Amino acid sequence: MQVPDEFVDERVLSKLRWRCRRGLLENDIFIERFFKKFGASLTVKQVQGLNALMDLSDADLLDLHLGRKTLLQLDASLEREEVCEVLSMLKEPPERSI
Repeated sequence: MQVPDEFVDERVLSKLRWRCRRGLLENDIFIERFFKKFGASLTVKQVQGLNALMDLSDADLLDLHLGRKTLLQLDASLEREEVCEVLSMLKEPPERSI
């Protein structure tokens, strides 16, 4: 099924932010940085990818972010375009302020 590449509205974004709250501070930091950088331009497809990652445990999510595990090692069904895209967005380094 093809997912539309439309931007999400503020209501969807607000619910997504609430769902993304995690128990590990490290995950919260990565996710907050993600929302600061990409929140205003998230697409439906990216939201689906992020939702799939939020189904993981905190430990597994942190292992993915730090490169200690791969999507394939955790769950082969996660090896989808939208999940890989969001994971790479999460891993982008923070913007440096001068």
